[in-house]
Amino acid sequence: MKSLLIASALTFMSCASTLPQKTADSQQGAELIVSQSQGGTEQAGFRIIKEETDFRNTIKGSFGIIGPGGDESYIKYPQFPKNKKVVLYNLGTFRSGSHQIEEIKSISLKNNILYVEVPAGEPSGGMEIQVISNPWFIFTVPADYQFTSVELKYSK
Repeated sequence: MKSLLIASALTFMSCASTLPQKTADSQQGAELIVSQSQGGTEQAGFRIIKEETDFRNTIKGSFGIIGPGGDESYIKYPQFPKNKKVVLYNLGTFRSGSHQIEEIKSISLKNNILYVEVPAGEPSGGMEIQVISNPWFIFTVPADYQFTSVELKYSK
């Protein structure tokens, strides 16, 4: 399911399976909550978001500009996922502004490493914006997943 949340290039997708499998090699169950091409850290890495306040502070500013009065009542933030583990992943620094995760194809867990399969970015064949970018995204996995590392796997 893909729907535009707000006209700031945010995407929301679901890749949840209906029947979770016993083997951790091919389990589905990831949900992409927010994805941005700017605002992440220079180094790739992840952290678990454990509470709604941290979640709101992390995504604040990703949903448009707050008016001078500070009124955010018109902004429709996504709900903090219940009964799931929420992961913020920073992709690091890139030399073009076209990097953004738009889909999670699958997730798998092996040897305490969470593998997140995402589509490989296809070169447009034309000119790209040459600007330093620090993309990031927030996604969920089943609450019982235990991992010490997250690795992206790019596929076509």
